Amino acid sequence: MPEALPPSQPIAAELVAVLVAVTAGQARVLTTHKGLALPSGPFEQTHRSLQAGMRAWIERQTHHPIGYIEQLYTFADRDRARDQGRRVISVSYLGLTREAAAIDEAGGWRDWYRYFPWEDRRSDAAEALLAQQILPALAAWRDAAPDAASAQQRRLRVDTAFGLGGSAWNEDFVLQRYELLYEARLVPEALGRSRAGAPALPTGQPMREDFRRILATGIARLRAKIKYRPVVFELMPDAFTLLQLQQTVEALAGHALHKQNFRRQVEQQALVEETGELAQGGSGRPAMLFRFRDDVLLERAISGSKLPLSR
Repeated sequence: MPEALPPSQPIAAELVAVLVAVTAGQARVLTTHKGLALPSGPFEQTHRSLQAGMRAWIERQTHHPIGYIEQLYTFADRDRARDQGRRVISVSYLGLTREAAAIDEAGGWRDWYRYFPWEDRRSDAAEALLAQQILPALAAWRDAAPDAASAQQRRLRVDTAFGLGGSAWNEDFVLQRYELLYEARLVPEALGRSRAGAPALPTGQPMREDFRRILATGIARLRAKIKYRPVVFELMPDAFTLLQLQQTVEALAGHALHKQNFRRQVEQQALVEETGELAQGGSGRPAMLFRFRDDVLLERAISGSKLPLSR
């Protein structure tokens, strides 16, 4: 006989935003509930569209306007049950903006690497965390597989996700790395609400429900997108130095870039033009200010331009 279907559950739809800014060379994400959640709220019948509903909820919760936005992913796993046994479907969006002052402690901007400290390869601390704690813990999980075939599969997944065994580190694999740590029970979210027996590993600040998984998805999307669309300029002021532009890309990608290669490729693609003005303040020789070219501003909605991630 066919397997009986599970009892029906009430279903609710919610809208979730991954709203990103880069401030002083740090990638930042807007959070709520003292950093434990992302801006979210239910989709209501009065909302004209999903996007309109999402904008309304973010501005209501944070009083922060949204600029560029795109739909990210719909999370509808069967086990996403909340209070009263409701199954929740989350429609997430990725938005880019400039950081404004935090409204209060409950809703504020936070460095996204506090949630994924191993992703910031610019930092010696991230390299030490990987080498001394995360990778040994994953090796122990791999070796605890029930049979040789499972151990080999785990080895392949770890090597691919973390750039081991001849594989290169891929900055886009943010979600794959987080989900491996989740499966290995090395993040607190994997241990349920009680968090009993939580690992001692400093694997980032946890978030409520699966908000950290949603954030990982947003980071991965943005890291991939900056390679073929000039969306990074949504995060820049009207005038900026090439160093500021490079530091913004580095903050998002989580690794350092070769200065001369970066500048050569940006200039070759004719994405920017000089403003004729110099940056004020700071030490050393004043740097030239650039702006996003007007014709590129008009074209970027329908054609892509690649910003280099060459090291």
